[in-house]
Amino acid sequence: MKLLRRLVLVLATLIMAVTGGPAALALDYPAHTVRIVVGFGPGTSPDIVARLLGDKLFQAWGKPVVIENTVGANGNIAGERVARAEPDGHTLLLAANPAIVINPSLYEKMPFDPVRDLVPISQVCAYANILIVNNDVPAKNVQELVALARAQPGALTYGSAGFGSTLHLAGELLKSMAKVDILHVPYRGAVFSQELVAGRLSMAFVPPTGAFPLAREGKVRALAVTSLERHAGAPDLPTMAESGFPSFDLTVWFGLMAPARTSPAIVEKLHRETVRILAMPEMRKRFDDLGIEPIGNSPAEFAAVIDGDSEMGEAD
Repeated sequence: MKLLRRLVLVLATLIMAVTGGPAALALDYPAHTVRIVVGFGPGTSPDIVARLLGDKLFQAWGKPVVIENTVGANGNIAGERVARAEPDGHTLLLAANPAIVINPSLYEKMPFDPVRDLVPISQVCAYANILIVNNDVPAKNVQELVALARAQPGALTYGSAGFGSTLHLAGELLKSMAKVDILHVPYRGAVFSQELVAGRLSMAFVPPTGAFPLAREGKVRALAVTSLERHAGAPDLPTMAESGFPSFDLTVWFGLMAPARTSPAIVEKLHRETVRILAMPEMRKRFDDLGIEPIGNSPAEFAAVIDGDSEMGEAD
């Protein structure tokens, strides 16, 4: 049913693009400042991605593009902010998969419906997290870390950006699969990385933008990546699957979305511009340097990803 609603939306977009209709709106878009709402704090991976995208949109349009960090409830506050915004394309959401496909299963009551209240524009990027440990932890690989946790139940700790974040879910997945007791310590934002470096945490799953610089500087030790394939930026780093957990696969994606009822012509213009920007050589290099994979798919393809991930979440 969700996929059917998405297909109807796509067909409407195509029909209006051919027949005109609201296409005139796209000619005048944007008319003023565009806001990209991000459910994470400054300096985090999504914030960096949003600012890279926003800078290029400003260069293309000559209109200000402001990044608005609206933190809280694992992205729900940011999602609600955009879902309730005027559907004129001037308030957008850089959405993460937790808020769109995971939160509906975690929260008894959602402040918005991701499928009903938002329209997909394009997936922007994806990345796998990196399992890192404090240098004082005497574990050189995941199996040694698991053995240490089994020998000292409840003694090890892992930090995350809050309950329900992918970093939290990765930690709980490891605990469940390894059958170990590791204490979760939630933080507001990405400050837990500094807590780990300072020795107040044992371990954490961290985005590559934070994990790789810390590992290169020798401040932490990287043990594994959460995708099924090795990370191109660290080909010697094993996957969690290679480390004894074959089905461990947890990838984070971010995508641009707009309020429902936004003109299909504006959605299409945003999609074309996003794809063009992500294809720029300098952008691809910047993303590569950050350890992030640019995507740039169509609204229909993005909708299919959301539907597929939502169905997996419901099945779980």
